[in-house]
Amino acid sequence: MIKKLLLGSAMTAMAFAATAHNHETTENSFNPDTQRIKSHLFFLADDLLEGRDTGSRGHEIAALYIATEFAKYGLKPAGTEGYMQQVSFRKANLLQESPEFTLTRNGEKIDFAYPKEYLAGPSLLSVDANVSGELVFVGYGIVADELSHNDYENIDVEGKIVVSLAGKPSDFPSEEGAHFASGYQKQKYAAEHGAIGMITITTPKNEKVRPYQSRLSYIHTPRMAWLDDEGQPANTFPQIKGGAYLSEAAAKTLFEGAERELVDIYADLEADKVPTGFALPGTVSLSKKSTHEVVTSPNVVGVLEGSDPALKDEYVVFSAHSDHIGFAKTVKKDNINNGAMDNASGTSVMLETARLFSEMDVKPKRSILFVSVTGEEKGLLGADYFARNPTVPVTSMVANVNLDMPILTYEFADVIAFGANHSDLKASVETAASNADISLSPDPWPDQALFTRSDHYAFVKQGVPAVFLVPGLTSKDPEVDGSKVFGHFLSTNYHKPSDDINQPFNWNAAEAFTKVNAQIGWTLANQEDKPKWNEGDFFGTTFSK
Repeated sequence: MIKKLLLGSAMTAMAFAATAHNHETTENSFNPDTQRIKSHLFFLADDLLEGRDTGSRGHEIAALYIATEFAKYGLKPAGTEGYMQQVSFRKANLLQESPEFTLTRNGEKIDFAYPKEYLAGPSLLSVDANVSGELVFVGYGIVADELSHNDYENIDVEGKIVVSLAGKPSDFPSEEGAHFASGYQKQKYAAEHGAIGMITITTPKNEKVRPYQSRLSYIHTPRMAWLDDEGQPANTFPQIKGGAYLSEAAAKTLFEGAERELVDIYADLEADKVPTGFALPGTVSLSKKSTHEVVTSPNVVGVLEGSDPALKDEYVVFSAHSDHIGFAKTVKKDNINNGAMDNASGTSVMLETARLFSEMDVKPKRSILFVSVTGEEKGLLGADYFARNPTVPVTSMVANVNLDMPILTYEFADVIAFGANHSDLKASVETAASNADISLSPDPWPDQALFTRSDHYAFVKQGVPAVFLVPGLTSKDPEVDGSKVFGHFLSTNYHKPSDDINQPFNWNAAEAFTKVNAQIGWTLANQEDKPKWNEGDFFGTTFSK
């Protein structure tokens, strides 16, 4: 008995010494269970959940599963109703027979054909939307004082419909340019200058990236926006009464008889020049009808309280979206978009990360907030709602680590943290990754501006330094090319029913990615200083609170 007590005391002391050591070094302190990751992923990607579309019963099941796991790990509820933060959305569908677009010029009326010549999305603001007015070309329709660019300078668009080029000037930095060229920002600039409608025209560059013909596959896609306390859709501009996206042929017609025609505008683009604005002849009338319904869908939020009396009121935030895109429009037997990689994989890694932290003898100094968000596939909506309606003060969120579509089919030797170059998170992530014997690689696709294209960007816009973490492209197996694996997934399985559990998952990769993720959280939660934006960084300067 005495021997057993002494042995028990010795083992306890050894365990305490090990965890105390790990509190400082973090080396080898996390041992993910691949069977748990696998079970999470297989459940979330099961046909039973019918593709987890936002507002669907399948997504409700996924959210309940995640909340139950949070409870199992002893995380404290941090939603508005226990673990849940219900979000109300307006869902708008376009009545396909309703769009009309008429150009009146020199007494002649020209009707454009929908959807052959132009596209019109559903209106979130009105079930019966219409607008008529004179036309003004405004170049790219961007106002970027930071880049000494203003397409509205010396142009009167008050009460008129603006016509703008898709995209951004070629000399804009990729990530900053993605911000300025977003649909939201362009509508904001138009509304601030008094416009009442907005027409976007395609460009040769845009046609190479996303041809007009390919957009026809999405004409039945609904639009969604979360509703504010007054029941109004967020991020909309009521003064913009209508709009359209024009094919090259329709745009050419629109510019006929103007002081410069479309061929001249395209010549400017070919020469990397930014065309200046001017009035277009004639007037345009746009109309369409939409249906509206209100749907609800939850974010799920749990918190692991920190151990330091002073730092526990600061939060490291892990996020992963639990929604996907539901049923595919296909006559094939398999019509369920299971979303195994996108994003059952990221959600499963986050759940296992939460378990690892919950079972540690020594808890991290800062608190860790685990947020499963809805509506990512609808435009980062659940994350935007949470970041703007947080259940803890947004100013107490010191960093966000976002997990979205990690490709877990090969053993990777590096990770990529999109956005790490904007703050001192880069050093923290690099240190944490090295503790898991993984290196940090730079963004291999800077021109894609992925830093602005997942849920972490909602936190960035509230001033929170953030990274979007994915496995890197370097494989531990020299016979495997990570970039080809990633490209194969995008071309074969992305947003298709084939993104299911039959993919060749590599569970060693899942274990390694979870370990890196946990190491990053541990490092951020225990480092002395909270992360800071780099001096003069555009995103830090623009959004810091």
